[in-house]
Amino acid sequence: MGNNHRPRRWSWTSAIIGAATTAAAAAILIAKPKDPTFSLISINLTKLHLNFPFLDADLILTVHSTNPNIVSVRYSSTTMSILYDDSLLGSAIIDAGEHAARSCRVLRLPATVKGMELASKGKRFLEDLGKREMELGTEIEFDGVARVGWWGRRFRVKVDSRVVVDPVLLDVIEQENRSKIELFNV
Repeated sequence: MGNNHRPRRWSWTSAIIGAATTAAAAAILIAKPKDPTFSLISINLTKLHLNFPFLDADLILTVHSTNPNIVSVRYSSTTMSILYDDSLLGSAIIDAGEHAARSCRVLRLPATVKGMELASKGKRFLEDLGKREMELGTEIEFDGVARVGWWGRRFRVKVDSRVVVDPVLLDVIEQENRSKIELFNV
């Protein structure tokens, strides 16, 4: 019985493609990614709820998000805290999802603002109503994974924002957003 195995021939093309693919994947996973950007576009009041003796407000926050990196990312669901005068005023829900590489998305985030919390800042709120400028803060922290093939890199993004809104018309007047990405090995 003869040996029908033919020796495999070395292929420089396969070796170069394999090395280039490995180098590209390693560069993507080792390289420092750019921080994502976020911008609040609008605030829309959807419903008022009587929470005797106060009114709670349901809102939709429309946020523009940019992923400047060359890989898509999957991120976990999280809650965004909405702060007023250093106190928790409400929160918004961010559902888990995926953000494509080098792309922008518009997110519509359901949020609730608690009337009791706003009433506890009554004097400050009345002053802000008179000025028609109310400064809010937001804090978000979410985890995710950036993958290239079977290689992945876990990350955490922290976003802190300062937003000035008109408390009567809910227009966004001014904002400053800071995001910071922290990387982990999978």
